[in-house]
Amino acid sequence: MIPRRILPFIQSALKRQAAVALIGPRQVGKTTLALAIGNDLPSLYLDLEDPGDRQKLAEPVLFLSRYEDRLVILDEIHRVPELFQSLRGIIDQGRNRGRRVGRFLLLGSASIELLRQSGESLAGRIAYVDMGPFDVLEVADVPSKQFDLWIRGGFPDSFLAEDDPTSLALRKDFIRTYLERDVPMFGPRLPAETMQRLWIMLAHGQGTLLNASRIAASLGVSAQTVTRYIDLLVDLLLVRRLSPFHANLGKRLVKSPKIYVRDSGLLHALLDISDHNELAGHPVAGASWEGFVIENLLAAAPVRTRANFFRTAAGAEIDLLLRFPGDELWAVEIKNSLSPKPEKGFHLALADVKPSRAFVVYPGEERYPISETTEVVSLNEMCMVLAGRSAP
Repeated sequence: MIPRRILPFIQSALKRQAAVALIGPRQVGKTTLALAIGNDLPSLYLDLEDPGDRQKLAEPVLFLSRYEDRLVILDEIHRVPELFQSLRGIIDQGRNRGRRVGRFLLLGSASIELLRQSGESLAGRIAYVDMGPFDVLEVADVPSKQFDLWIRGGFPDSFLAEDDPTSLALRKDFIRTYLERDVPMFGPRLPAETMQRLWIMLAHGQGTLLNASRIAASLGVSAQTVTRYIDLLVDLLLVRRLSPFHANLGKRLVKSPKIYVRDSGLLHALLDISDHNELAGHPVAGASWEGFVIENLLAAAPVRTRANFFRTAAGAEIDLLLRFPGDELWAVEIKNSLSPKPEKGFHLALADVKPSRAFVVYPGEERYPISETTEVVSLNEMCMVLAGRSAP
């Protein structure tokens, strides 16, 4: 197993809060990482998808009070949302007895459900740590692996598969599982075939402005239904809705969000792209690289970094704006070329937005300036720069 870069963030959170929620999509490796943490501490692991473990929590206060001296790991916590209220009382009782931190590690596969439930019941008692698939910094010791990471995506089973066909088959199984099992569990009952068609349409439109009405017409449903389906994919951490940057610039700004399938491997599986040879000749190649870069940069960026894109009706555009805590603003242009040349619209946008730093991220390795204010930089180095701002 490749060591996960977020491990120190989880350990730090356990030292300052009674409960820590580790949030990430299914099969991203949350359980493996949590068990590794539990191996170093007195701990108890409960899988709430297991009926037997759920039954143990029929009387949660009675059961968990016997394990006050252990870290209790509750996997798939969204399965028992009513448990949050009990956890609040258990945490408060423990505080009265001097046990203030490191009580519970909660694993969840859906952001909105976990955030809503814990936000209602555990305010001031919980820290959140987002866990995504493998990122470039976690495979940086083997340069060729960054290329595999783009093609296969970062879900551990897919990335570590013995060959590309096996990786693709695993990702298609993953998609089928979500469509047939997880989507119905988290959201409204809807035909798996319809959701699959929507997901494929989003893949074909990777990195484009969302046009819910056009998608709705193709699917034969309402625009409101499409929006609701996309909301669900966003909440399941499978799709990113990147909002436009808004500022009082006296210009007409684009108002629609851009949509990305978050994991590049899932994007390629949805489009039946098996390897780089097929990707290189596919129209989605540039947008695939753009989405891959965005996910890796946001994985490396400090907590509470806000991400947007910028586009005016006149054509000024920046692929990614990063606003850090404290309001420092960086601009990032993304190019799938070894000789990247930002277009005029990027320079016009820099004049409008006035970021403190600007970068062009490309698939090469050298770092060099192209103007007084803009540098060309590799994805790996850009991630290292961002990670340096976000140490635990």
